[in-house]
Formats: sequence, C-alpha cells, structure tokens
Amino acid sequence: MKAVTAGQMQALDKKTIEEYGVPGLVLMENAGIGVFHAISSRFSERLSGGTLVVCGPGNNGGDGLVVARQLFQRGFPVEIVLLSGDERFKGDAATNLAIAKSLEIPIRYLLDEGKVEAEIDLFKAFPIIVDAIFGTGLSRPLEGRFKAAVDAINKSGARIVSVDIPSGLSADTGTPLGIVIKADLTVTMALPKLGHILSPGAFYTGELEVVEIGIPSKEIERADIKGELLDDVTIKGLMKERPPWGHKGTFGHLVVVSGSRGKTGAAALCALGALRTGAGLVTVAAPSSAQKTISTVLPPEAMTLWLSEDPETGQIANRAKEGLEAFLEGKSAVVAGPGIGLSPASRSIQKWLMKMCPHPMVVDADCLTTLSEDLSMLKDARGPRVLTPHPGEMARLLGKTSKEIQERRLESALFLAQTTSSHVVLKGARSIIAAPDGRFSVNPTGNPGMGSGGMGDTLSGIIGGLLAQGYLPFDAARIGVYAHGHAGDILKKTMGPMGYTASDLARLLPTVWKWLTS
Repeated sequence: MKAVTAGQMQALDKKTIEEYGVPGLVLMENAGIGVFHAISSRFSERLSGGTLVVCGPGNNGGDGLVVARQLFQRGFPVEIVLLSGDERFKGDAATNLAIAKSLEIPIRYLLDEGKVEAEIDLFKAFPIIVDAIFGTGLSRPLEGRFKAAVDAINKSGARIVSVDIPSGLSADTGTPLGIVIKADLTVTMALPKLGHILSPGAFYTGELEVVEIGIPSKEIERADIKGELLDDVTIKGLMKERPPWGHKGTFGHLVVVSGSRGKTGAAALCALGALRTGAGLVTVAAPSSAQKTISTVLPPEAMTLWLSEDPETGQIANRAKEGLEAFLEGKSAVVAGPGIGLSPASRSIQKWLMKMCPHPMVVDADCLTTLSEDLSMLKDARGPRVLTPHPGEMARLLGKTSKEIQERRLESALFLAQTTSSHVVLKGARSIIAAPDGRFSVNPTGNPGMGSGGMGDTLSGIIGGLLAQGYLPFDAARIGVYAHGHAGDILKKTMGPMGYTASDLARLLPTVWKWLTS
C-alpha cells in the first residue's frame, strides 16, 4: 500500500479539486462519513454513551464537524468542542460549522488553556472522543489550549479516534512534535501518511484505517510515490510459484560465509533460516576449528566447507581466499558476516567478498563493521548487495549515534542505500527496506518478543535463501522482513509475549510460506 508525505497528499487533493472538478466540500463529506463508519464498526456498543468531537481550526476540524453531524443525524448523543472561534473556520470547514449550528448540535467553546483545564470532567464523561484538532499540515509543537486539550483527551479513559493523523504527530517523520494524541484508531484519507507507518508514529496511530474519499486512482498511480506500507496483498503478489518439475538445483545454492571459534550459533541459525525458506542447497563455509561445533548444531540437510584459519584467532585466514573463490563458482547467493570475526585476515577476506563476489549477497554483522571503514568499497561491487544493519551498526556505518539514527531512520536508510548502491534493511520496530533508486518499504510485522539473540542471523538466512531462489534484492528483502516478523507475531499469539527463540521462529517459517502462497 503506497504511503505519502503531507505535501504529496496536498497535491493530490488540489489536483482532484482543480483538474477533476470534485468540490472540496465533497471530499470533506466523504472523509467525515468514512470516519463515522469506522467508529460505528468498532465501537458500536459505546455510541449510545455519547461522543465528544474536539475540533481545531482548519479542514481537520471541518472533517470532525461532519463526523458530529453524521452521529447526530442517526440519533446518537454527540457534543462538539471548538478550540477556536468561528472566525478561524474558513471555506468548507465554515460551511460545516454553519450546518452544525443550524441542526442545533450542542457546541461548547474552549478558547483558552484555563477553560480546557476547567472542563476536565467533560472529557472524562464520554466513552468516545474524536480528535479533529490538527491534521497533516502541523509542523510545530502544540501550545496553550491545544496542548491542554490533547493532555485532557489522553487522560480521559475514552476510546480515542483521530481524524487523518493524531494531533501533534509529524505526518512526514512520525516524530511527536511535543505532546501528541495516543489514538486507539486513526482514520486517514486516501493513503497512509509516512507518519502513520514509521516508528514511533505507528504506535501513536493505533489501528490505522484508510478510507476512500474521491481521489482519482489514476492520479495516485501517476504520482511519484516511492514509499509503501507492506501488507499481505503486496507480499503475496511478490511470491513466485515453484515449478512442479523443480528440484534442489532449481532453487539455488546459498553459501553462508560465517562462524568462527566461539561464534558458531550465528552460522547455524543463518543456514536454518535459508533451509526453512526453501533454498535448494545451503553450505556453511567456516574456519576448520569451528566446523566440529557447527556440524553438531546444523540441521543435517546443510553442508559445510572447511576454510583455512588463523590458529591464534580461530578466524578465517587470508590463504582461505583461493579455496573459497573456487567453491563459489556456480553458486547462487552468499550471506557474509554473522560470527565471521574481525581479525585483520578476516577483514581482508570480507572486503574481497563484498567487492569481488559476483553473486547477490547479504552483508551482515561483522561485515558491516568492516564496511564502516570504507563505504565506497560497494560502489563498484560485482554483484547486488543487501545490507542488514541494526541501529547500532547503522550508527557505525554513518558515523552517527544510535539516537541520531533512531530519530532519522528513513533518512538514514535511504542515504546508505544511495551511498553504497545497495539495498538496505534497517532493522528494529517498523523495519525499513530502502532501495538505491529511492524506493522504500516499511514493515508492520514483528513484536518486542523478537528482541533476542539470533533473530537477525535467521533473517539474513531468509533473505539469502530468497536471493538464492532468484528473487530480486528489493523483493527478497521485503518478503524476508515481512515473513520473519509475521512468524514472530504467530509465536507471540501461540507461545506468549516473550521467551521464544530464533530457532522457534525458523521452525515456523514453512507455515508462513504456506499462508503467503495460498
């Protein structure tokens, strides 16, 4: 599902009104009707207790006035709170205010901070509150009566429904601009906004419903919209049908260059993720001293390749390059990095792999640390690369702090993708998949229970397994991240909010693929 900036949505609104002749009043009416239906479908048992519609100036407040009218006309108790005087309502919003007055819908004016605070019991008296204070155009923190109203709504105990976007949230970054509404449900118009789908905005948005208001679909298709929120339809549409005549050679051979003495689990989990994703063959290439341990934890279906090692560090030695280069001929894809180590010799092998290997490659873990020494090494890489950093690794790659990365997740992912000519998976809540051409996807699956060791190694194996089967890097990354998170969500429901492991997740993957290909 495509996702837009505030500016892109405003441009679509303008084109609809000016070029297609759809009156703004019709768009506002459709928006308000859509919000009403969303409320009535979810909170029908609360409607008889009354709804408080809190309106700010502007079109967002106008949408709220339509919602109030829809409720009133159907006989549900409703009251309107205006946080601005009548003179602040212009155009279509002013028209809807006049209609509300003509119908004698109860209206209360709270025009200063003190009046809002004096009416705190009013906000607690309604089981549903509609937040129609500010929409996507907000660019500064709320103050005065607006800030007080948001605070009162958040403390009310009511079910909170935001119109278009929770008031106080940046529509473009998902960053709170100070105090912000914590909605149970957000009903947005035409398309999701970036602020709805990025972290932390997604967690203020609550459940997100998108309603159609009359924007021509062909204009949405024509618009240069590079962002999307991943969903079932998108991912199912990317899945390939496995031919009935296929065999292990058909579905690719993944080589996992990973593991060193004391760091064998990462290699095993990566291989397990790839096997559970349907790769035809998987070989773990690791130092000889790590092979005994790796062999005991690897599934028997995985193969191993012993690499020369530095006897002091237990990591790959420079002399392993010749054997590895020969082995990689004719293979399909590579995962490099999990548990590979950071000795000088290991770093040298990693640099050679990242630059010279012609196969699609997932670059993860220790390889990302090596890459941080010189991002330009991927500019002329011989094959496509998918980088899978967590925020700490991204911070090293870009010379930032983790806090700076988390505050600018989308910007950071896009910058790294363009700088390295690679696809980037910035992991974490609402993982971002960025392409070198500026396209990006935000993943809604996954949960905090996945915050345990080995989950990232399994994800690298999933993406690597998809690359081995011939999926394009952007598609492999999107499918892999979505399926990985979906498996975690199933485990949360079936096992509990925490305590399940990366191995548990990998074992569940065939069930996820069954669902995605049904």
